[in-house]
Parts: sequence; C-alpha cells; structure tokens
Amino acid sequence: MKTQYPLMRRLTMAAMLAVGLLGQPAMAQNAASTRNQLTLQQCIDLALQNNITIRQGQLTVQNSTLQLKQSRLNLLPVANFQASQSLNGGRSINVTSNQFEQRTINSGNYQINASATLFNGYALQNTIRQNDLTRQASEEELKATRNTVSLNVIQAYLNALTATEQLVIARRQAEVASAQLDRTQRLVNAGSAPESNLYDLRATLASNELDIVTAQNSLDLAKVSLLQNMNVPVEGTGFDIAPIEVPDPGLVPYTETVQQLYSAALTNLPDARGADLRVRSAALGVEVARGALYPTLSISGNLSSLFSSASQALQPNGKSTQTQTPYFIPDANGGLQPVYTNTPGYDIASIGYLNQIKNNFNRSVSLILRVPIFGGYVSRNRITTAKITQQNSELNGQNIRLQLRQQIETAYANMRAGANRYRATQAQVTALEQAFRVAESRFNAGALGSFEYGIAKTNLDRSRASLVQAKYDYVFRIKILDYFQNKPLSF
Repeated sequence: MKTQYPLMRRLTMAAMLAVGLLGQPAMAQNAASTRNQLTLQQCIDLALQNNITIRQGQLTVQNSTLQLKQSRLNLLPVANFQASQSLNGGRSINVTSNQFEQRTINSGNYQINASATLFNGYALQNTIRQNDLTRQASEEELKATRNTVSLNVIQAYLNALTATEQLVIARRQAEVASAQLDRTQRLVNAGSAPESNLYDLRATLASNELDIVTAQNSLDLAKVSLLQNMNVPVEGTGFDIAPIEVPDPGLVPYTETVQQLYSAALTNLPDARGADLRVRSAALGVEVARGALYPTLSISGNLSSLFSSASQALQPNGKSTQTQTPYFIPDANGGLQPVYTNTPGYDIASIGYLNQIKNNFNRSVSLILRVPIFGGYVSRNRITTAKITQQNSELNGQNIRLQLRQQIETAYANMRAGANRYRATQAQVTALEQAFRVAESRFNAGALGSFEYGIAKTNLDRSRASLVQAKYDYVFRIKILDYFQNKPLSF
C-alpha cells in the first residue's frame, strides 16, 4: 500500500504535531473547565479510529502476515486421505481378481498419500524471505499512512488555533477602537474635539467588526475541515479548540546542513524504509522465479487398501467326494481295479470387510526427481518479469530519495526565509508600536487627526496579525527540520 499524500505536506504537519503534543498538559487542564472542548490527542484518536485508508492498510498488513505464515507452512509435508465407494452393475471388473464378471459389485478404495519437497532451487526459502520483507514494507507504509492522517488532523487543528488567535486579536482591536470612540464622543460632547473625528473612528470600528466576522468565518471553516479530517459529521457538532502555548522562537541559526538532514531522513522516515524493503523484496522475487530452472527433488509415500463384494474364498465343509482316477492296479485274480481318490469339499463364501482391508493392504515410498528441460520459456519469462518488477522498485526508491532531498532543500530554504520574515516582522511591530503610542498621545492631545490615527492603528493591527503568522510559520519550519533527524520535538 502506498500513501497518496505528498511527503512534504506530512513533514510540515509533523512539525505541527511537535507543537501540539507539547501543549497537551495545558490542554488537559483547560478541557476540564471548558464544555465540549477537544484536545489535539482526542482529535487524532478519532481520526485514526474512523479513517478508512488506515483500515485498508491494516488489512494489507494482515494479508501479508498471513502470506508469510503460509509460505513457512509450505515447508511441511502434505498429506491427504482419499476414499471412494462404487456400485457397479452388469459387466464389471472384480478389483480383487481383475476379471470381468456379469454381476453387481460393491467396492471401496482407500488411500493415504504424503509428500514433501526436499529441494526446488531454494524457491520455498526465498519466498519466505520475500514475504517477510513484504510484511515489513506494509507495516512501514501503514506507519506512513497513520502519520499522514494524524498530520492532516494536526494541520486542521492548528489552522483552527490560528483562526482563534486572529479572532482574539480582531476583538481586542475592536475593543480599543470602541473605547477610543467613546472617549472621542465625550470630547465632542464637551466641545474639545471636532465631530469629524467620530466619523473616522466609526469607520475604523466598522472595519474592525468586519475583521471579527472574517476571523469568525475562518474559524468556522477550520472547524469544518477538522471534523472532516476526523470523519465526523459536521451537522450538530459543537466544540471548542483547546489552546496550545507556543513560545516565541529564537533567531539562532540552524546548525545542521542539508546533507546531514538528508542522511538522517533516510534512516528515520517510514517512507524511505518502506521503499528499501520493497526493493529487497523484489530482488528476492527474481531468485524465487529463478528457482524454477533448477531440478526438483521430492519424496512421497502411499498406504492403500481395497474392498469388493465380489471377493470370495473357498472354505472346507468337512465333506469329501470319491472320484475315479484314470489309473488301475492289478487285483488278486489277475484283473485290474480302478483307483479312486477322495476330494475334500469346499463352500464358496464372501471374504469379510476387515479381512479384505488387511489382506489388500499396500504401502510404497517414492523418491521423485523432476528436471525441467523445456517449458515454453514460461520460467524464463517469469524471471524477466521479476527483474522488471525489481527495476521498477529501484526506480521508485530512487524517486522517493530524490523527492526527499528536494523537500529537505525546500524546507531548509523555507526555514531561512521564515527566520528572515519573523525577524523583519518583529522589528516592524516594534517600530509600529512606538509610532502608534506617539500617534495615540498626539490624538488624545488633539494634535493629530482621526484619519491619521486610524491609519497608525490599522498598520499596527495588520503587523501584529502578520507577526502571529510569521511566528507559527517559523516554528513549524524549524520543527520540520527536526523531524527529519528524529529529534525530540520539544522547546
């Protein structure tokens, strides 16, 4: 079974998994006090339980395990018992005398056969090794599928968390605008500020309320995506997302190189391990096919007996019959007297069932050597087919490695770009906060118009929202690179 999701997408979500798992203790505490609050682990468990692709992967593993078991059992001898019972009428063969008789005959034949393969070009042993590698590959592919499903849930979960944080920011911005509007209203009522300031602030508040609606819609859509990834019906499902605390990342340069990440990924990722196992399994498939060119040596044994209602035997009855022979002997008078002989009498009787089984018992042992000479090139064509399968598996493995290297290179470049963006956004927020404090002071003092104040506030709000996205993006990019190395996903 091969996964249907791009590896890079799973790796991105693996970094999200790191952040999600770190927040589990805090989520457990929050879940205790929030109604219908789902933690990340609960969402993952539901998705793994409901996902159909995982169930199919589990069946694939069960099937490959059964094939491995059967290939091992194929080394054992094969034994069969065969019995036949026949009723023949008219001119039939008496199986005990092998003669034709004009009568109805009831007969039975019983056999026990056993055979074992002693040598067949190591095809049985190579099949066991091949099926074992196939089972291991199926298990690795199932792990990759589980990762894919889990990471899809994590991505949807963190999308919902990001939308939640954006909603909080939008509400805070609206609260600040509303408070400023109330203050300005009092100043206008007192005659200390022009009424035009109210219109500008009301426009700013309306814009903030629109941001709230947009953020709420994004959150609703993110929850729908999360439920769909868990295969849970959306209708009638109300829940909240348990928060995850993500600390601000540092800006220390990443120490590992692309080559180091690539070498670690080849060892740690189930995708690469599964591809390697498939290549080794295909190589053994060639050896299995080549075994058909070798002679086959086997041994067989047979135990058999039979019964027939036509089987009869002569039994003495104690009577005798005097019969004149063609010989004569001289008597006292000089004549010849005939010679008589006594012939014992016999009755014809059927032989009993158990006696026939005992008397007709037969046993044999055979040593069979089969040497292939010509079979229409079937075996050689099977070898060629197996070699093609092997080459295809090798190309698939090379393609996975190529994609992996390209994805690591892309992830590394994205990490550096994320660091630059986060650093620049941090500096932007710091500068805009200072500018907004000055603008707010001037606005409160009546030295700055409401329009300019609104621009300063809007710029700061957008920069803070960008900083949230830049922070998550940079943290996830770092965790992607950690995931390649199988490092502990902790801060």
